[in-house]
Amino acid sequence: MAHSYKNKKVDFTSTNQIDLLAPAEKKTMIIKSMIISDDGGGSGYAIVITNGSDTFNFIPTGTVGANAVAELLTNPFVLEYGDTLKMTASTADRLHIVISYLEVS
Repeated sequence: MAHSYKNKKVDFTSTNQIDLLAPAEKKTMIIKSMIISDDGGGSGYAIVITNGSDTFNFIPTGTVGANAVAELLTNPFVLEYGDTLKMTASTADRLHIVISYLEVS
């Protein structure tokens, strides 16, 4: 079994929904940390997990204050093949997210 520590960084330049992470076939991701930051006047966001046609609200209505930083997780969580973690920012050009995870294959 191979283990690889990775991170994903996203700058939300629009209010379109963005795919953040989606494990490849025969891989699992253990999300250890999700840090969101705002470099403007504060903004809202929504995070969902999709699997096929099913959508699961992870953080349906989150907010981060002006020029603030927040850790979104208190415990790790797992994404399996078929899951896609997605985020939508309510204001463009303000939010950034850094996700640290362990990929297991």
